[in-house]
Amino acid sequence: MITLRAFTDHQVPLLREALDPHMDPAEVKALIAEWNTGKYNGRDFAMLGVWQGETLVGMISLYRHTSEAVSIGPEIFSPYRRRGYAKEAMTLAMELAHQKGYKIVSQQIRTDNTASIALHTALGFETSGAVYTNAKGNQVSIYLKSLV
Repeated sequence: MITLRAFTDHQVPLLREALDPHMDPAEVKALIAEWNTGKYNGRDFAMLGVWQGETLVGMISLYRHTSEAVSIGPEIFSPYRRRGYAKEAMTLAMELAHQKGYKIVSQQIRTDNTASIALHTALGFETSGAVYTNAKGNQVSIYLKSLV
């Protein structure tokens, strides 16, 4: 069973190892401080660690688009993939989003990301299949799931 928890400065070594072992610890502390403000681009935001016991297996973010819509971005670190952690983390994050009053999860998924498409389909997300080019120049489709 996994848990989602906010990061603290005590996890700087774990985050450095997972993100980039060459990062300066002060950079990692600054990231944690920024994440823990609860805001990004002026909107509600949370970056949480995905924990299996005391092992950091990934991260997941929640970003408010509107008062009722949120996006959830899971990242499971390479050594821990294909173990069901992303599905479990998404389920917990959707429960958290629902508790915060969100009614819909809106995801932008690259059309070549078969693992993410399979994950979201398994979680009951729906898409029209329409393809768009996002701001980064990637081909994406929008996936939606009601939380009510």
